[in-house]
Amino acid sequence: MSYDESHLSARRRPLSRLTLTLAAAAVVPGAFAGWLIWQATGGADDGGPAGLPAQGASASASADPSQRPGSSGPEPRPSGPESPSKPASGDDAAPGDARPAPGDGPLAGRTVVIDPGHNPGNFKHTAEINKLVDIGTNRKECDTTGTSGNSGYTEAEFTADVSQRLRTLLRKEGATVKLTHENDRAWGPCVDERAEIGNKAGADAVISIHADGSAAGNRGFHVILPALVKSGGADTSKIVAPSRDLGERIAGNFVRTTGSAPSNYLGGGTGLDVRDDLGGLNLSTVPKVFIECGNMRDTKDIALLTSADWRQKAAQGMADGISSFLNR
Repeated sequence: MSYDESHLSARRRPLSRLTLTLAAAAVVPGAFAGWLIWQATGGADDGGPAGLPAQGASASASADPSQRPGSSGPEPRPSGPESPSKPASGDDAAPGDARPAPGDGPLAGRTVVIDPGHNPGNFKHTAEINKLVDIGTNRKECDTTGTSGNSGYTEAEFTADVSQRLRTLLRKEGATVKLTHENDRAWGPCVDERAEIGNKAGADAVISIHADGSAAGNRGFHVILPALVKSGGADTSKIVAPSRDLGERIAGNFVRTTGSAPSNYLGGGTGLDVRDDLGGLNLSTVPKVFIECGNMRDTKDIALLTSADWRQKAAQGMADGISSFLNR
C-alpha cells in the first residue's frame, strides 16, 4: 500500500454507502454501460479485461495490514520488461505537455492539483520522512517510501509518469495544473505540505495518485474518499460531499477507459473506500481524493502498471472524471 501514510499501519475505513454501479449510472452512463457489458459477457477466461477478477471476488488478506509488504527500500532493478525506466521517447514517452491558448478549453479558469504519491529520493532519506507531522487526528510519519513491484519498478516512478500524463490531458482542456512535486527535491514533501499546496492553490479538485502494495491475488483499483473529520486543525465537513462526487466520477470513468475492475479486496466491489487516517485528506480544505490504480505485488496488475499504453488510459480516465466533476 502507499497513500501518504505507512501502509504497515493503515486502518481500513467504513465502506462507501454508494456502489460504483450506482455512481456510474448517475454520472457516467458510458462507464456504467461498459461495466454492464463486461459483466454480462463474463469477461475474459482469466477474469475480465486484461485478466481482471470478477467483481466482488474475495481475498483472505483483504483486511489484514500485517500481510502488506514492507517498504524499507527498493528491490533490485532488472533489465526486463517489468522495470521500465523513466519515459524518454517513442511509445514509452509521456505525451507532450501541450497547452491551449490562454482562456481556451472547457476547463479554462479551473485549477487542478496533482499529487504524485511518494518521491524516489525517500529511500535515501528515511530519517527525514520518518519524522512525525500533525494530521489533525494524531501525528504520523512525514511520508513513506511507497511500494514497488517484485522486480523493482517503484510506486514513485509510476506515480510520476501518470501524473505527467494527466497534467498534459488537463492542460489541453484549459485547466491550470500544479504538481505537488516533480521529483525535483531530495525527498518529500511531507503529507501536511502536500495538503497545503492544494489549499494554497485554491484548487477546484485535487487527486493524489498511488499504486497499492497488497498481497498477490488482490487486484483492481480503488478511490479513497475523505471521512468527516473535525479534530485539531482538521475539518473536512465542507469537502466530504464534493470529494465523494469527484471520486465517484473518477471511478466510473476509470472503469470505462482502462477496463479495470474495482478492487476485489476492499470496498465491497464499489471501488470506493472512506478513510479518516490520511493526513493528505484530513488537512485538505478543497475537494480531494486518492486513487490506488492497482496492486504492484500482483503479477497481472503489475503488467498493467508497467504498460505505457495502460498508464495513458489510466490518466485519461482520471482526466475524464475530473473534467466531469468540474463541468457538472
